[in-house]
Amino acid sequence: MTRVTWDLAGKKYHQYGVDRGMLYVGSNAGVPWNGLTSVEEHPLNGSATAYYVDGEKYLNVPSAEEYEATINAITYPDEFGVCDGSVQASGATGLFVKNQPRVPFGFSYRTLTGDGKTEPSFTYKVHIVYGALAAPTIRNNASLADTVSPTTFSWVITTTPSLSTGYKNTAHVVLDSRVASSGAVSAVEDILYGTNSIAPRLPLLAELITVVNSH
Repeated sequence: MTRVTWDLAGKKYHQYGVDRGMLYVGSNAGVPWNGLTSVEEHPLNGSATAYYVDGEKYLNVPSAEEYEATINAITYPDEFGVCDGSVQASGATGLFVKNQPRVPFGFSYRTLTGDGKTEPSFTYKVHIVYGALAAPTIRNNASLADTVSPTTFSWVITTTPSLSTGYKNTAHVVLDSRVASSGAVSAVEDILYGTNSIAPRLPLLAELITVVNSH
């Protein structure tokens, strides 16, 4: 056993950026989410409730925490339309009916991890989200000016935790390439992003555990 050492080279980990967005709607093949600018995670609940007896705290119980986030983008896949309450009118190509029931979806995105030594980093975390439902938000369609700024789209999403064996139900899973084997990361990415012969799809947690354990 040795005394700890702070700030070792290559151990100053930090997280930054977002890329490789993917959208999964129903049983359809996943599609890339180009134009993704940020995913702001803000977990719902999780705060603790304190219990007292004779003026002394004896118990501190946290409530169930749920994944909630805001997705920001300058564009989104056509397939996301049904998730945003937009449905093409039957037999009328190009005519879309708005304010329809929103379809749940799954998505994934990647955040990079730096080590304070090698930049840009070649390690990252793959975030996988299940059972997401988008809520309507304000959109500002502004007049043209001497400079053109793309319209920014934003959706607040809530999730329905999925069933998981041996763990509390969750809607958010993270694969960390710093600790997972390269084979496991590659196998999971082949599922999420597809290959030349297999369409991209959203794997369930049980399958992810099996794939990672097998590598």
